[in-house]
Amino acid sequence: MNKKISFVNFLMKVCTVKKLSILIMITAFAGLISCSTSENAQQRNQSTIPQLSEAPRPVPDPRVGLQAGVFDAEEAIWNLRKMSSTPPTEDFLGAVNSDLAFKGNYVIQGNYNGFMVWDLTNPEDPQLVVDYLCPASQSDVSVYEDLLFVSGEGLGGRLDCGSEGVPETVSEVRLRGIRIFDISDIKNPKYISNVQTCRGSHTHSVLKDPDDNENVYVYVSGSAMVRPEEELPGCSDLLPEDDPNSALFRIEVIQVPLSNPEEAAIVNSPRIFEDLEAAPSHGLAPADLEEIEQAKADGKFVGHFYGRERIISGRFITELLNEIVEERGGNGDPTAADSSALRENLQEMLDERMAERSTGEDDRGPNQCHDITLYPEIGLAGGACEGYGLLLDISDPVKPVRVDAVADSNFAYWHSATFNNDGSKVLFTDEWGGGTQPKCRATDPMEWGANAIFTVEKDSMNFKSYYKMPAAQTPQENCVAHNGSLIPIPGRDIMVQSWYQGGVSIFDWTDPENPIEIAYHDRGPVHAEQPVLAGSWSVYWYNGMIVSSEIARGLDIFELTPSDFLTENEIAAANTVKLTYLNAQGQPKYVWPPTFELMHAYLDQLQREREHDLDFIESIRDGLDKAEEANGSEKALLLNQLARQLEVEANGSTHKSKTRVLARTMKTMSSKI
Repeated sequence: MNKKISFVNFLMKVCTVKKLSILIMITAFAGLISCSTSENAQQRNQSTIPQLSEAPRPVPDPRVGLQAGVFDAEEAIWNLRKMSSTPPTEDFLGAVNSDLAFKGNYVIQGNYNGFMVWDLTNPEDPQLVVDYLCPASQSDVSVYEDLLFVSGEGLGGRLDCGSEGVPETVSEVRLRGIRIFDISDIKNPKYISNVQTCRGSHTHSVLKDPDDNENVYVYVSGSAMVRPEEELPGCSDLLPEDDPNSALFRIEVIQVPLSNPEEAAIVNSPRIFEDLEAAPSHGLAPADLEEIEQAKADGKFVGHFYGRERIISGRFITELLNEIVEERGGNGDPTAADSSALRENLQEMLDERMAERSTGEDDRGPNQCHDITLYPEIGLAGGACEGYGLLLDISDPVKPVRVDAVADSNFAYWHSATFNNDGSKVLFTDEWGGGTQPKCRATDPMEWGANAIFTVEKDSMNFKSYYKMPAAQTPQENCVAHNGSLIPIPGRDIMVQSWYQGGVSIFDWTDPENPIEIAYHDRGPVHAEQPVLAGSWSVYWYNGMIVSSEIARGLDIFELTPSDFLTENEIAAANTVKLTYLNAQGQPKYVWPPTFELMHAYLDQLQREREHDLDFIESIRDGLDKAEEANGSEKALLLNQLARQLEVEANGSTHKSKTRVLARTMKTMSSKI
């Protein structure tokens, strides 16, 4: 070591002679020592980047026990900086904020009352551009160029965007499907068209086929009851064997001509669920069993339907009591005898009701999807469809084809999917409890209401592990896996995800068998004693910002901060990726421009992974610093020298691919100089 330091000191001295600098650099690389070894380099040698498994994290977890409040709840944040929190506008306060879509410097935030457009030019102070009142749950939003698509599924949505609802069972003014707006002037959206569907649109996904520049396609997932044929001709809720045109067991594909979007129409209704059997399911969680036993002890009504014991809601009990009163020919309020009769005959009455509602689908698989994530660059889609996760071939956008399907007894409701950037993995979320219930309690199994991570190998999916936000939440906090997106950290699979009142969690799933949380933000519950719907509905990375749609509290914007889990260089490299628009359900492929930020990020990862000697890493780092300071041909020469050195070193590394990616990045930048 002493000899090496002496040699370094020697090189530092001779490097002050400008004319010899290039020659000395070449000599230094050959000896694995840079002539530019400096005090900074020696300091870096003393401060290593820890491996993920060794990096410290807050203990105890500060998310546990946060104080309640609507806009003043206690917060916990780690490895993030909150840039702003902006409450909803007056017309949207109290209504549910839903999904997000991005265009330019704007984010469109869906709301059950319509949508809001925010200008994010200054993320510290987002400015409202327009709040467009147009009620229809759940206002899932997507954009493409000058078009905005909005989902409508609820029975109260109107064609004219009126807020008075639709009380009639059958009505010509009801909107259930896709609304299309012209947002060429985003401050003044124009409602130009709609496409009605039999089951409405709970969610949708916009597909831009790389080989079709004249159209975009919208995949519609409707999960509500089929509307009567009297309201929309052709709608049928019969089983397919009884009516081949049944609206069950299919999705809708809408073709939108970009030159005439008002001519958008359904062009196919593929039956991607055919031949799937009913998926396995799990029972009740320990906390749910305790709640049921307590309900019985308190004298509440408990019955068995849809495969398990349930506490019967007060509204349903009132219906049943009124039925008993009517059957005995009475009127007025139910008596104690009526209540006793209900308690004695409750299960029989429930069985009759369930038999009336039965569609004959008990032994069948899903009849709809909740969400479909399209990844056109790899020709695949991930369909989260009730009891199954589907892998779809979308190379023909009009005719998606199922290539694989997986089920899991730990999953209750397959909700959404996210691919990693190269498409070798896919992650599915489980919305156990439907998003309105607390499913992150201390006693809830970590495999329930979690993510499931699969590798994608030759059109099949192979399970690797689960990931669930790890901090226990209270019974007053609705919490389960929900929407998120990849963060473009090069060389790693990192995702930001919403967990309703479980907050925002960022985790690394590069190793699909060992996902690990690396950052988070959380608030206390809205109410300390009563469950109130709130929390992050969706959170997505967009051009350096992490934007969260908070159901009750508005819009939160965060940025990553350097940590033991993520270096400043990795964050800087991610921020070189610039998108012109984003729909997380139409997943884009991230492409990093060849920059010094990118090269430094790869080098940090090689250091974190301990696949090269630290002296070698530092020599490359010093060389990179030197190249960054150089000009013209000298910069190109230095980068090529470093690239060759890395290629030689890659032959002895178990992480050859990343070392070679770094070398290729250097060569690419060199060729552009």
